[in-house]
Amino acid sequence: MSDNSPLTDLENLENLHGYLGPTPPPGKLPPRGERFWVDRPAQLSHAVNLLKQSGVVAVDAEFTQVRSRSQGDVVSNIPRLALLQLAIEKHCFVVDALRLADLSSLMDVLGNAEIAVLLHGAGADMRVMAERELRVAHYYDLEATCRSIFGQHESSLAAMLQRAFGYHLDKSLQRTDWTRRPLPPAMVAYAARDAEVTLALYRWLDLHYHEILQLHEMNGEVDLVAHWIEPFLRGNATLSPEMAIAEAKAQGQIVNRAQVIADCRAALVMVKHPMRRNRLLRLIADLSLTQLSGDLLPLLQALTSDERAASTRALGRLGVQSAVEPISALLTDPVLDVRKAAQTALRNLLTKEPRQTRPAPARAADGTRSWVVENTQSSNDDDNGWKSRLRSIIDA
Repeated sequence: MSDNSPLTDLENLENLHGYLGPTPPPGKLPPRGERFWVDRPAQLSHAVNLLKQSGVVAVDAEFTQVRSRSQGDVVSNIPRLALLQLAIEKHCFVVDALRLADLSSLMDVLGNAEIAVLLHGAGADMRVMAERELRVAHYYDLEATCRSIFGQHESSLAAMLQRAFGYHLDKSLQRTDWTRRPLPPAMVAYAARDAEVTLALYRWLDLHYHEILQLHEMNGEVDLVAHWIEPFLRGNATLSPEMAIAEAKAQGQIVNRAQVIADCRAALVMVKHPMRRNRLLRLIADLSLTQLSGDLLPLLQALTSDERAASTRALGRLGVQSAVEPISALLTDPVLDVRKAAQTALRNLLTKEPRQTRPAPARAADGTRSWVVENTQSSNDDDNGWKSRLRSIIDA
């Protein structure tokens, strides 16, 4: 393979968009079940009693933005839960979250680890539910599952319903005023339908993509990874990777550089959720852990597009030349996200200088830290390269 052929391939592929792989034959949406408007405590109790009998409950939330003024006269928009739709086989309950001040009985469903809650795009719905003290114990994010199979541009509920059932999802009321009361029957039906079709989509994914669906299960189980790594997997780390290692070393959690590599290698074995794995691969690239390139190469053939794309990006950033050929094969991957990651990685590997890491912070006796801006030109001298900077954190 010549040096120019991968770049020629990726230029030719730039006009190919979307998912290029096979899709199972479209299924048939189940008949619509009964729909119930719930705005009284007795009705809510009845709904909870029925919902508790199901092993899976599809949930969707409608909310509005409420303007709030803080003490410093700063105006911000706060999401306010307006409706909560919960669908099971043959029943869908549309709960008026504005009229019902106490929704705590729903925790018998949402907080029950034996019941799987189905969400499509879990982040926003879970945040707005948490404002009403509703926290989900066991759930699947179907949007993330679909993204793992078909890519981020093919994972919306509308796109998936077209793919799975040949069904056109009307989103014309998506930005309507959900605080309006009474709600017209058309709006109640619109709200209920999203929960109902989310349940149907789950059945379709479980039938055709069971293994990938199970990778996205969130049931409260904790990955056994090093303490300093976990914030990066959650996506809420407040320190840079280098600073986190320096803190862990000061606390006795890390002894030397070899332990950093061992911790990340062990995490690669333990972490299965695609999003968390994606973040772990980013951390490995941020720390320039080229010693783990052999562990990353098999992930180019991973089941999920998240892992294929993330491992491709990591190997490209690490400058692993042995990855050029397997990454070139991903230029024809079915998923656009992976093809684009392969483009970027090949350009990095074939046309750019080796990546330089950020300078490491130094800790003074009083606990303050400082950085030294170094010459960014590459050097073959190990003492002037990334290895010595990382070693300065761990071995100092």
